[in-house]
Amino acid sequence: MRLVVTGRDGQVAASLLEAGQATVGVEVIAIGRPQLDLSRPDTVIEAIAAAKPDIVVSAAAYTAVDQAEDEPDLAFAVNAVGAGKVAQAAALLGVPVIHLSTDYVFDGTALGAYVETDATAPRSVYGASKLAGEQAAASANPRHLILRTAWVYSPFGKNFVKTMLRLAADRDEIAVVADQWGNPTSALDIADAILHAAAQLHEGAATSGIYHLAGTGEANWSGFARHILDTSRVLGGPWARVRDIATMDYPTKARRPANSRLSSAKFASIFGWNAPDWRQSTEAVVRRVRV
Repeated sequence: MRLVVTGRDGQVAASLLEAGQATVGVEVIAIGRPQLDLSRPDTVIEAIAAAKPDIVVSAAAYTAVDQAEDEPDLAFAVNAVGAGKVAQAAALLGVPVIHLSTDYVFDGTALGAYVETDATAPRSVYGASKLAGEQAAASANPRHLILRTAWVYSPFGKNFVKTMLRLAADRDEIAVVADQWGNPTSALDIADAILHAAAQLHEGAATSGIYHLAGTGEANWSGFARHILDTSRVLGGPWARVRDIATMDYPTKARRPANSRLSSAKFASIFGWNAPDWRQSTEAVVRRVRV
């Protein structure tokens, strides 16, 4: 089974490449700019066709949440139009697409964890562009899995775990928002789940649709930060105190949902796969980053 993943430099792509190397019978190929540039739709079909996929994983995205408020046209060009082109390319080749989306499609007003049938109401340009991408991908390719995930981190690229460790090396205290809740999710776990689902999709045994795929358990950002830094201290790495602050004390251009917890029960039921507890996955990533 050959998986072609868009977004060569992204956390999910890097994690899939690593997981593919350790999985018998699976080949993962990552493609990105300049061969594939989602802001240039004319590049998409040719680049994907050349890679000869059995399944396309649409992971490339415009992810600068705050910058998207100033660049809405580019955000929509990549996350909506580009995502649709990736799904269309897969359809033209007669193969399924697995499209990565986000918890930011919700407004954060729910009292519990969001399920797939809950109403979407993004509060930011980024969230709106990703929701449009979901719709474009589903319309372009009837054989689709749309996976909404959240708070992604890994040993690769830029992410919250690596930022906390970097800041702790330079200061004694870090102020972190305590009134936003979600599911920290390791890209290593996302890659494992994608390979698990892709095998069923390849065999025609998977049901197309939207699924939530996030780490097990919930946290606020400050609690996530404390666990990262406490783990680092145990491993002999940097540590700093975490001071709780409110969202209003850390203003950003884009509005974040106060609650973006996702229930992944549907994915677990259909595909028989559960993410590890987020604390366990965080410890594994911190251990790798600190080596």
